[in-house]
Amino acid sequence: MTKRELSALPKLGLHGTLLLPGDKSISHRALLIGAISNGETVIKHFLHSNDCLNTLQAIRALGIDVAQHGADIIVHGKGLHGLKQPAGPLDMGNSGTTTRLIMGLLAGQNFQSELNGDSSLQKRPMRRVSDPLTTMGADIQTTAAGTLPVKIVGRSLHGADIKLQIASAQVKSALILAALLADGPSTIIEKIPTRDHTERMLRKFGANVQTASDKLTITVEPQPDLKGQTITVPGDMSSAAFFLVAGTIIPNSDITLRNVNINKTRTGILDALLKMGADIQVHELASQGEPVANLRVKSAPLSPIKLGEEDIPAIIDELPLIALLAACAHGQSTITGAQELRFKETDRIATVTQELHKLGVPVKELPDGMIIEGQPVWRINDPILDSHGDHRIGMMMAIAALRSTTRLSLNEPEAVSVSYPAFFADLNSLLNQKRECDLT
Repeated sequence: MTKRELSALPKLGLHGTLLLPGDKSISHRALLIGAISNGETVIKHFLHSNDCLNTLQAIRALGIDVAQHGADIIVHGKGLHGLKQPAGPLDMGNSGTTTRLIMGLLAGQNFQSELNGDSSLQKRPMRRVSDPLTTMGADIQTTAAGTLPVKIVGRSLHGADIKLQIASAQVKSALILAALLADGPSTIIEKIPTRDHTERMLRKFGANVQTASDKLTITVEPQPDLKGQTITVPGDMSSAAFFLVAGTIIPNSDITLRNVNINKTRTGILDALLKMGADIQVHELASQGEPVANLRVKSAPLSPIKLGEEDIPAIIDELPLIALLAACAHGQSTITGAQELRFKETDRIATVTQELHKLGVPVKELPDGMIIEGQPVWRINDPILDSHGDHRIGMMMAIAALRSTTRLSLNEPEAVSVSYPAFFADLNSLLNQKRECDLT
């Protein structure tokens, strides 16, 4: 097992400016939608993470030519019905996004395919996608436990009205992609609004995808003539979140994060930080696609927070960081309605509880969340932290270690490459410079 020594409390804080890697969710979608569009799609600021590279390799295996010119990714799309049967099973690696979205895309093709992944992905639930797809006529076979490997028998799909039982942008997106291939219009109704990158991007490519004023009802017209586009991927809010938290909880810090996606379905972490008392300035920038901004964060004392089911969709990926913020706040914080955390790369309720206990933070694990007693000073119980093979847990613990005057270490640090290969290099750059941050 690999291990990395982590940086301890920096006396001068964290300082500097970062241009964050491209948004993971948008990078996935640009590849998939580019593949089913006609003509060339140019993706700028693409995220070269393990997960996104799994999506890239999958569309290549489906007969799509993907090239790189300088920093740009070029997808030579072949239209809605231009994909080809792969030579063998498609390897999803650790990517739940790739798996669930591509299930929708392949359900309406005229060939059979099989999806598989690593041991972690093989534990994650897939019937949440396959079951609603069957209402459109899809033929998808999972294991008895509802997991990978998944066999998809492509066939003609029909339009349907589907009410989602869980709040999941991945499930919604899979259904939208399948609806493009159906023989009639489809309506998808969400429980709670989730991130809307699929809808936004499809409209840019020429699809007729409408979201009602209630923000819950999406209608999809089938068989659009999608045209290749140029997509500039903004900085990932989920990556920015680690440095927003670090800048807040490490004394004497002043960090600027440039060109970050501030789509309202993704800014739950920003809202939570501000509610807890964080010092963050948001400077919006002109943009023709997703809304973006420069964010400046300075260290600040924190108040506790209470989050419930209605808050979770906009902050699901950042909930481990909310737990870390709560561990640094003065008082008791509560997170509930977050049972979805148990079905991520790890059971993140269990792993966050376990790792915060190592730092001496009292945490009570709940079936759908946790109760955290904030501690201004931690008494380390165990200096060996663990990512559990989960990229977000690994990055969270590296940030947490900056609060300790004791040197800590992290098992399986390479897990961060799933979404942020340059994470440790970017963190070190903030530890090694102290200069004025500006937003000009």
